[in-house]
Amino acid sequence: MALYRDVGVVLRVHKLGEADRIVTLLTRRRGKLRAVAKGVRRTRSRWGARLEPFNHVDVQCYTGRSLDVVTQAQTLDAFGAGIVSDYARYTAGCAMLETADRLVAEEGEPALRLYLLLVGAVRALADGERDPSLVLDAFLLRAMSHAGWAPAITDCARCAAPGPHRAFSVAGGGAVCARCRPPGSVVPSSETFALLDALLHGDWHTADAATAPTRRDTSGLVAAHLQYHLERQLRSLPLVERRATPAPPVVTGPG
Repeated sequence: MALYRDVGVVLRVHKLGEADRIVTLLTRRRGKLRAVAKGVRRTRSRWGARLEPFNHVDVQCYTGRSLDVVTQAQTLDAFGAGIVSDYARYTAGCAMLETADRLVAEEGEPALRLYLLLVGAVRALADGERDPSLVLDAFLLRAMSHAGWAPAITDCARCAAPGPHRAFSVAGGGAVCARCRPPGSVVPSSETFALLDALLHGDWHTADAATAPTRRDTSGLVAAHLQYHLERQLRSLPLVERRATPAPPVVTGPG
């Protein structure tokens, strides 16, 4: 029996038998990991609540014949407590977990950068300081960048002509110049291109200042680009609540 430890974020859980669960985690060293947690659905289980989606945990497992088995679990960050009580944060978080699960196709495939990105994004959701839809879109753009699918935003995706360009083609890879523009391209506003660039590079001053229509348009482009390259729909994305956090009122002096 080979014991090992790793840290990871719980992506999803499935019932197994009367009292067990199959837990899927994105871990720091082993990439995606599926393991059986025995007895965690019993009311007397001491650590079953730790193996819930969004939680960041330290697990000890041993290698089994078909699935590994969890023998210990310790909570590092109980992110779920700050997410599941808010619908907008919960639905955005579900889309993050599903995306991470889809991007790592094979168990055991190294995914350190995606793991670190997911931990940071889930922490930002749990903190509740930013619009959940902005956190989600920033995560999706950066996750696609790690996968090699980041949309072109300034230079033309086809000929690399320097921009800015007016058109955007999901099938074409992002921003396209007038010469390369394929049929079916859309023409987003310059503010939408600016928000895409801000989310990809972490410019939160620009992102937080974006208007609600700009955020909606940006979210639509990000979702379409992701699902085109995944070649499948994400079940959680249509449920995401897209709401813009209102800007703070401007306080002016007397007179």
